[in-house]
Amino acid sequence: MEGREVVLPTVSRVALCGGTHGNELSGVYLVRERLKRKVEEEEHISVVTVMSNPRAVQQCRRYTETDLNRCFTHATLSGPVTDKTPYEIVRSQELNTLLGPKGSPEAMDLVCDLHNTTANMGLCLIAYSDCDWISLHIYRYLQRQMSDIPVRFIHFDLPLNEAYSLDSVGKHGFAIEIGPQAHGVVRSNILSTMQEGVQQMLEWVRLFNSGTPFEGGKVDVYTMVKNVDYPRDFETRGITAAIHPQLQDRDFCLLRPNDPVFQTFSGETLKYTGTEPLYPFFINECAYYEKGIALSLARQRSVGIPSIRSEREGEQGKRKSSAEEMEEEEEIKGEMEEEGYQKLMEYGEESDSLNGQYK
Repeated sequence: MEGREVVLPTVSRVALCGGTHGNELSGVYLVRERLKRKVEEEEHISVVTVMSNPRAVQQCRRYTETDLNRCFTHATLSGPVTDKTPYEIVRSQELNTLLGPKGSPEAMDLVCDLHNTTANMGLCLIAYSDCDWISLHIYRYLQRQMSDIPVRFIHFDLPLNEAYSLDSVGKHGFAIEIGPQAHGVVRSNILSTMQEGVQQMLEWVRLFNSGTPFEGGKVDVYTMVKNVDYPRDFETRGITAAIHPQLQDRDFCLLRPNDPVFQTFSGETLKYTGTEPLYPFFINECAYYEKGIALSLARQRSVGIPSIRSEREGEQGKRKSSAEEMEEEEEIKGEMEEEGYQKLMEYGEESDSLNGQYK
């Protein structure tokens, strides 16, 4: 695949969303500032700035009735709405009308959704595709331009109709997740990092749209394997342990067999006994207690990305159909990935808890 060039349509319409979770305040304040300054037009780009969940933002809560960032599956977006439908489901359909419809030619070219985490994750792009060359090139650009902070790419391997978050509405899309920052507060250094990440993303889009070519290469991608719950009391279902001090704040540090994972409230250490070393992230995320997730585990892979440029005038008519482009992307992906990818399939159905995985 050396030297291969892929020609892609320009990314002319970008949606920048914040407040999908109303207590993740970096995105809330970044969006407020842009709306205050009425920033909508960038060079070579039309940027739509959206406060995704205004009711939750007003109450400084993650959500009012149900998690908005789990409401963008095809089933939810196409479901009926009544007077008793939760606000966030109604809002997801409104956002789908505004920014989509999801999966349609009318959808935004790029949707970027801004989030904070209480976990020590630096800056992460989270997406559903590991062969979306636009998202992966933006990721590599941010890595190079923001060398003072770890920048990583998390891949949730789900088909588009099952993709549940707001960013899946766009033709291309990802969440920018930055931490650590407690929910309900704003830290200037985290907000500044988010502001820089957004500006660098828009700068990449400007360069791409103006015809700048971007060389291919290799990038590291963290593909999510499974979620891990806290140990729980069999009868009450209350948690019986916390993240072990040796694991706390060590997101993306390799977790090996026999490494400490939890410390019970009586002081016992519970160790990881999985056979494969994996990378933990979202360690002790505050918002995930309600979801039964103590941490997530990922496999790191090196993914090849081709050189890309935007199509020039007169090339539009030569563009392949969406089905042909998708088939070609999958072919490129299969040719460029390193050994070990097929092992991912073996672990995809693993348990969502650590039952049998610690002692």
